[in-house]
Amino acid sequence: MPHSDATAHWTARLTELATSSHVAGAALGISVDGQETFAATGVLSTATGVEVTPDSLFQIGSITKVWTATMIMQLAGEGRLSVDTAIADILPGVRVGEADVGADVTVRHLLTHTSGIDGDLFTDTGRGDDCVARYVTELAKAAQTHPVGAAYSYCNSGFVLLGRIIEVLDGRVWDASLRARLIEPLGLTQTVTLPEEAIMHRAAIGHRERPRDHEPVPAWVLPRSVGPAGLITASAGDVLAFARMHLDGGVADGRERVLAENAVAAMREPQFAIPDAGGDGGHVGLAWRLHEWNGGTVFGHDGGTIGQTAFLRVDPEHRVAACLLTNASNGDPLYERLFTEVFGEYSGMRPPPGPEPAALPPGGAGGHDLARHAGRYERTSRRIDVSVADGRLVAVIATTGELASVRDSDEPERLELYPADTSGDVFVCRAHDDESWTPVSFGRLTDDTPYVYLGGRITLLSSR
Repeated sequence: MPHSDATAHWTARLTELATSSHVAGAALGISVDGQETFAATGVLSTATGVEVTPDSLFQIGSITKVWTATMIMQLAGEGRLSVDTAIADILPGVRVGEADVGADVTVRHLLTHTSGIDGDLFTDTGRGDDCVARYVTELAKAAQTHPVGAAYSYCNSGFVLLGRIIEVLDGRVWDASLRARLIEPLGLTQTVTLPEEAIMHRAAIGHRERPRDHEPVPAWVLPRSVGPAGLITASAGDVLAFARMHLDGGVADGRERVLAENAVAAMREPQFAIPDAGGDGGHVGLAWRLHEWNGGTVFGHDGGTIGQTAFLRVDPEHRVAACLLTNASNGDPLYERLFTEVFGEYSGMRPPPGPEPAALPPGGAGGHDLARHAGRYERTSRRIDVSVADGRLVAVIATTGELASVRDSDEPERLELYPADTSGDVFVCRAHDDESWTPVSFGRLTDDTPYVYLGGRITLLSSR
């Protein structure tokens, strides 16, 4: 049963769990059939000591993608495009990747991360209103990680492409369309996209990972060019208002219709399985992530920027939504503990336990030859060197390219991989004992090219 003093209860739980999870500051919003509860804890920055309040703004990262997708569905409802329209038909003359797959890639491929375009390109094309258009021009150099539609691999660049489609069809920059199509109709007053707007509010700054987890990051925000993929900064209340619009069939708090009801439903239709081992990987819809909890479906999205992580989950059956915003590089342990309690209390739904190492004999992987996975796997922003040491797979992961400078990355991270089943292809890893296990799997494309799947991305073998 809900607590009589929900604010006090969830503030206490948020504070306790954030402290044990090494999170400097966080804000929590809960909506139960339209009744809201907010909690806050910690500081916006350890350098200033300014306290987090429920109306503080955090970067919501890739939760932005669902806002961009919502605008695409609005355009579809206006007859301006369909989810199966090819990119070449909307953006004629734009070269999509080195292989120029614009005639094959559709809006649906972009919304579902199945285009195969290298997804982690963080090219800074400046602060001008032409930054998204210039970024899309740079995509002519992007590699193709897999054939179009062959696999799921998380793709930020695809959502910048969607942002450019919005700009071309709307005749204004993505930020302006966001304001006209969503921020104003939803009555949001604490949702911004630019630093000069955020500074007018109590805005959080990110913090580094361990061992410097309470040290502020040296840069506040990602390049403006990737705005449609992850540049919204908002309060928990505003994120919940957006979620309630989707929960209420596209209507903004009983006022005006923002999105057609059939478009709301279409965005939550499973499109492609997400191959995470264990946990609640589920499916991707049209941008929404669809998770199976206790036999029911919960939809949502996560976000991560420079030292900030955000989480949104919505249980449509019980009309419960929760948003957690943090200024920590790794807010996952806090999310898992807190949302297990929140949804367990208000709907009886709980996220399934995450993947763990399988109970196998020491050094065992079902008798499989682990050396077959050894080699260098590489894409634009990541290099993963896999080897065998003392009978166990070891991965050395380095951030490369533009992403390395954006995130102020340190030395490559060395992780031991523990078998998660008897296949010899699925493993888990983690950097610290109090962190959640991260799934890692090895596979082959239809052309037999080996790859490693980690962090939602496919990275192809480049050398043995």
